[in-house]
Amino acid sequence: MRLPSSPLDPALPPFSAQRRIAAWTLACLALVVLWDFLGRDLSLAHAFGSGSGFPLRDQWFFVHVAHEGARRVGWLLVLLLALGVWWPLGPLRRLDMGERLQWVVSALLALAAVSIAKNLSSTSCPWDLAEFGGVARYASHWAWGLVDGGGGRCFPAGHASAGFAFVGGWFALRRTQPRAACACLVASLVAGLVLGLAQQARGAHFMSHTLWSAWLCWTVAWMADLGARALRVRLAPPPGAAAPAA
Repeated sequence: MRLPSSPLDPALPPFSAQRRIAAWTLACLALVVLWDFLGRDLSLAHAFGSGSGFPLRDQWFFVHVAHEGARRVGWLLVLLLALGVWWPLGPLRRLDMGERLQWVVSALLALAAVSIAKNLSSTSCPWDLAEFGGVARYASHWAWGLVDGGGGRCFPAGHASAGFAFVGGWFALRRTQPRAACACLVASLVAGLVLGLAQQARGAHFMSHTLWSAWLCWTVAWMADLGARALRVRLAPPPGAAAPAA
């Protein structure tokens, strides 16, 4: 059954569009869970490390460019988005203030969600495991509450979220600038994946950590979009309401 768009929000897509987003979100969730079920994290980590550790852990490029530099760039982009709410440039000019605010809020919420989940996690990083020269034993992040003997706080991938957090741009841009929306989505996903792989090469994360970070950032952005839409409908004047006098 196809439901019409709300007359209070002409840009509101049909209900079927939200169902498609939900279907893609659930399909991606199934793929991430499948990766966990296959248990390929350790075998992939062994491609970068051994019993003596991870050779690239302290390599200059991976530490100062792919890690520290990328993190600063991510926060700089958040700052530019925040400033763009009031002083928009480029594609932001074609968004209304609500859409610009939605983008920056969704990015901050995604970063916060990943950070909170990471700080609550008892899962340790690959470089903490005994088979890579550490002291912890491997335990799946599904083993909630199980202490693995390491420092924990390694799941999901916080660094990769510096790229994934900007997927909310797809929701903000797609109604007025579909090409820019797709470019933003691809760039965010590629950036997050590259940052996640860089950290995996250092022994800081497993692949599942990166995949869950991507899914969490996307889901937070979708929820932010639904919330923003509901708020716009709630705040919109009723049909036929007279405009305020000048």
